[in-house]
Amino acid sequence: MRKGEKKPIPQKIQQFFKKRWVFPAVYLMSAALLISGIIWYQMAGVDKEQGFETQENIFNEGEFDQPAEEVNSTVEEMIKPVKNADKAVIKTGFYEENASEKEQEASLVIYNNTYQPNTGIAFGMKKDQTFEVVAALSGKVTKVMEDSLLGNVIEIEHADGIVTTYQSVKDMKVAEGDTVSQGDVIAKAGKSLFNEQAGIHVHFEVRKDQMALNPQNFFGKPLSAIEEAETKDQKTTSEMNDTEATDETKGTENPDSGNEQLKDKSSS
Repeated sequence: MRKGEKKPIPQKIQQFFKKRWVFPAVYLMSAALLISGIIWYQMAGVDKEQGFETQENIFNEGEFDQPAEEVNSTVEEMIKPVKNADKAVIKTGFYEENASEKEQEASLVIYNNTYQPNTGIAFGMKKDQTFEVVAALSGKVTKVMEDSLLGNVIEIEHADGIVTTYQSVKDMKVAEGDTVSQGDVIAKAGKSLFNEQAGIHVHFEVRKDQMALNPQNFFGKPLSAIEEAETKDQKTTSEMNDTEATDETKGTENPDSGNEQLKDKSSS
């Protein structure tokens, strides 16, 4: 073959393309590929407009880079801070402002010849023996402090600004920074100078944003119950303040009206 001449097409290929069905088949195949490409492109545009995203897009956005949240801790039902809760007794209850006079007297702590309202519940045993103290809820230990007056202190932080406190304990099993699960043994019950009359006990507190709440209202209930109770208390307090403000306004309304009536009587 001379230079510049085209290479002849093999005879088999020429015979193949001479068949009647070849060109229609190639045309139909090309059309099918073209239509498939158009449909795929349109569907991709619709998905994007309607907010549908592929798994690859979702993972690339980094939505799952945040640490997993402990869902179980928010639905846990609070338990008493005593290993054998069925054998525990309340030695000093929580001081409630709206309780009866008798209940209030039983909730006072005598220290240094003064009466102090109890901001928690003192749990003990009938025979005044020591017992294991457990975490009422799962959480992170934020304080472990030796204190002769309160009888040593352990604080555990939970979700939504809720903290549980365990005072008058000994043989502490945890350290600051530890993560504990509900029911874990954290110490043993001991004594304190602040509440000597309670004997061997654990002083248990529940606080929401530093405000002491009655633990008795939340045993067997999740953390959301504490949130709801605080919202209700705030609403009640707000309503009371509004009522007091209205009464004060009524009392000061038309302050000269009484004087005017006296003037009328004197003139007659």
